[in-house]
Amino acid sequence: MRYIATPAFIGVVTASPEPTHGHPPSEPPHAASPRGRPGGILQRMDKGLITHVIAVGSGKGGVGKSSVTALLASELRRRGLTVGILDADITGPSIPKLLGMTGPLMDAGEGIEPAISRAGVPVVSSQFMVEDEQAPVIWRGPLVTRLITQFFGGVHWGKLDYLLLDMPPGTSDVPLTVFQTIPIDGMVFVLTPQDLAIMIVKKAMNMARDLHVSLLGVVENMSWIICPHCQEKISLFGPGRVAGVAEEYGIPLLSRLPLAPAVSELGDRGRLEEFTSPELTALADALVQKVDELTKSSAAVL
Repeated sequence: MRYIATPAFIGVVTASPEPTHGHPPSEPPHAASPRGRPGGILQRMDKGLITHVIAVGSGKGGVGKSSVTALLASELRRRGLTVGILDADITGPSIPKLLGMTGPLMDAGEGIEPAISRAGVPVVSSQFMVEDEQAPVIWRGPLVTRLITQFFGGVHWGKLDYLLLDMPPGTSDVPLTVFQTIPIDGMVFVLTPQDLAIMIVKKAMNMARDLHVSLLGVVENMSWIICPHCQEKISLFGPGRVAGVAEEYGIPLLSRLPLAPAVSELGDRGRLEEFTSPELTALADALVQKVDELTKSSAAVL
């Protein structure tokens, strides 16, 4: 069994190299394409091992997409579904912290073995590849996209009902690589009520639509907060405008999630999987229903 601890393991797993502390190796190794590598994710999906691949993103940082990804995975797991998370935000990974997970990853001979959360959610993340959690990942775009490809094609995910991709912000090379390389069933977009957030997220929505990625729906995060004294619901960022975005794009508003202090507290302690709420349940219900509808629609076309 070999340990996957540094960027030198991108592409081909070799003997333990010297730690690079987040800096790229001098000669980036070559990652195998998912389409060409035996056991890569496309072949696994053909064999029915990964049923649905769902991207969760926003195009904008700070709107809570990683928290929503982790919460959604946890809620689906509570229903008895098998769910994995690929942390595609290579330079700003958050999932391991939220779920209280550490590396390194290992290779048992069938590909990289993902780390497993307390609730049984397999996760891969660049955070597992640095010895110091505060070490920056100082890589150029091609190396980042190469790692994304390796995470897809070189990970032994096993049988999954859902693989959730925690997407990075922006509309540059990493999202482009994901959209053009990975057979995504659709994408969920996380927004906050402010016009600025909506403007940026629309760029990501337009990019996904232009690249023929199905828009599954939007989530209004941090929609309100409950006053701890009078229990009044306060729209901290003003009236929600996300419903209008959903109507504009002809997609559903999957759920409105509150700004809950418990999410921050549990996330800081690495125990976000313990959080539950009616709004989160509604989000999982809406997503499963939308994916089922999409699956039936695709089957009917075939």
